[in-house]
Amino acid sequence: MLKRFAIILFFLLTSSIAIAQSPATNAVPPDTHPKIRTVTAFVRLNRATYQAQVAEALKMLRSAKDAFTKAGYEVETLRITTQPFPEYTKGLTPEQALEFFKTYDKLAQQEGFTPDIGSAMSKDADDPKQAELLARILAETQNINGFVVVADDAGIHWNGVLAAAGVIKYLEDHTEHSEGNFHFAAGAFPPQVAPFFPVSYTSDAGHGFAIGLESANIVQQVFATAKGDLNTVGEQLTAALGGEAKKVEEIAHRVSMSTGWKYQGIDLTPVPLKEISIGAAMESLLHGEIGSAGSLSVAYTITTAVKKVPVQQAGYSGLMLPVLEDSVLAKRWESGTVSRDSLMSYSSVCSTGLDAIPLPGDISLHDLESIIGDMASLAVKWHKPLSARLLPVAGKKAGDMTEFSSPYLVNIHIR
Repeated sequence: MLKRFAIILFFLLTSSIAIAQSPATNAVPPDTHPKIRTVTAFVRLNRATYQAQVAEALKMLRSAKDAFTKAGYEVETLRITTQPFPEYTKGLTPEQALEFFKTYDKLAQQEGFTPDIGSAMSKDADDPKQAELLARILAETQNINGFVVVADDAGIHWNGVLAAAGVIKYLEDHTEHSEGNFHFAAGAFPPQVAPFFPVSYTSDAGHGFAIGLESANIVQQVFATAKGDLNTVGEQLTAALGGEAKKVEEIAHRVSMSTGWKYQGIDLTPVPLKEISIGAAMESLLHGEIGSAGSLSVAYTITTAVKKVPVQQAGYSGLMLPVLEDSVLAKRWESGTVSRDSLMSYSSVCSTGLDAIPLPGDISLHDLESIIGDMASLAVKWHKPLSARLLPVAGKKAGDMTEFSSPYLVNIHIR
């Protein structure tokens, strides 16, 4: 009897070990809380008083982080967004403006926040030299983000398209591993009050804040157990995201009341981060790889579900597919299952655009202009916010491995 008990106990123990060691592909993280990728403050910066403005914003941001942390949320970044930087660098030479932003960047490093200085060109008639200045600023600082507007209600900004391509080429050649382009994008119809970077700016008086969620895990959880047609699944996703978003919004309202800063909404885009993968979530519903039939329908389902969440929404609040920030998307790009054309097609029903796309270093300026122009054309056709964040890597050709050091980026072979 004792021998029989020992055999059973041995079987149970070895089975438990085997289960614990088996790979958990597409597993749902045990923590159902989404992370808070960012709390972003919007500040109308005054060059003469910016240090006091930053200190005031940080007081609010740290109060918000403390409130969310006490409620069980992990807050990954604190960010500060300004109006387009040419508005507050008027009167400075390019060298003086560059020195100002180097000082600003050092302050950001010391105080632990990430800055976005808005668009270099907001209208097509704006001076392209401001885009050239932005390229130098991004190349010579560590944390600053910015963008160029390439489309809006006025149509496609072809001068902006040319300028944006020039910024990308400059950063490819003047930053380590060409990683500076992670901080830059060409933006079409840039949304107001966007907490996610690089396409972020403020046009009002500032003194507000918005939240950005990292909630791909919620989509994973819902899709892993989804039953019924896509309309039913979408309703389940709206309910799940809504439950979390309402909790976050309640805390944000309390922060607003205690600090006097205006709460301006949540960007509900289910942003991924490597293994917290929106690609894995989509594939669990597709029962196949992204790129297979049904991918566009799943993208539409997610976007529609997000838009229905009954909270104050900000930014993109849709679906984004940042290739190099998502382990599954990165693999599918590497294998060719996901392509530029497929991402553009998904953009017709969501906010994808072309985000965190690795490219060979020998891509021409003309080809970059064409890619950005295609994105801008689609945005104008559907009158919607899209962006292109392209990462050509100097010295790398098709088949070579990227060597990005950012904790947000997956390294893959360039296609």
